[in-house]
Amino acid sequence: MSRYRSFLISFGILSLFFFSLPTLATGTNEKIKVFVSIVPQIYFVEKIGGKYVEPVPMVHPGDNPHNYEPKAQQMAELSRAKAYFAIGVPFENAWLPKLTAVNPKMAMIHTETNIVKLPMADHAPNDGKHTDEALDPHIWLSPRLVKIQAGHILQGLIAMLPQHTDEFKQNHKNFIAELENLDRDLTELFKQTPGKRIMVFHPTWGYFARDYGLIQIPIEVEGKEPKAAQVWKLIAEAKKQKIDVIFAQPEFSAKSAQFIADEIDAKLIFAGALDENWEKNLRTIAAQFKAALR
Repeated sequence: MSRYRSFLISFGILSLFFFSLPTLATGTNEKIKVFVSIVPQIYFVEKIGGKYVEPVPMVHPGDNPHNYEPKAQQMAELSRAKAYFAIGVPFENAWLPKLTAVNPKMAMIHTETNIVKLPMADHAPNDGKHTDEALDPHIWLSPRLVKIQAGHILQGLIAMLPQHTDEFKQNHKNFIAELENLDRDLTELFKQTPGKRIMVFHPTWGYFARDYGLIQIPIEVEGKEPKAAQVWKLIAEAKKQKIDVIFAQPEFSAKSAQFIADEIDAKLIFAGALDENWEKNLRTIAAQFKAALR
């Protein structure tokens, strides 16, 4: 029995030693946990923060950032976060004060600061004019606006981890160069299609359309499914514009979009706006838009 007890004691000491090694080796490079509202922000924060950050999304693909309610587990994780990078999506209006109350020490960085937002597009064929008073939150779908967001992310990370300022600034410089290259490519892609219309279910692509000379015709009306009379008006407009592709989003019901597509013999394509591989997703959807334009 004494030999067995000696073995257990020796094993316990060795276990403590070996389990403590990773902490000693990686403690200086430990990532800080930060929250972001939507998945594409992971891409932005990691581009600048690199190996020093662990971004956690509040809203996942398939969830609706307009009316999302954080889960209890997320609120518990939030209590250990160093920062929250807001972007101005609707659910933040109700929840940011509650999130701050959970973790008063957490830095709150508003990446939408200094961005002039557009009104949400109306579904009527009005050459891009707007009647809805709500402001469009989809600022992450414009590389030009992401440049502004990147500046706020940079300043937030420097405030938290000033010892890595030089690295963050270099990462930021590299990211801006990537955004400018993407913007040039998209400008070139759509240079022959100014004023062309794309029909979408939810008016997600307002900033993208503005930047690259397109007009989006949304099916949804003020966050609601259109009424029957509005649907038939949209069908008439789609036929007039010879639209043969309708773009829907996975976060929203596509019943009305599918009905219109069937009536005008058009394809229904899902174009998600909440993909983590932000640049690849934007290029893919841009190519789909271009292919749909006559």
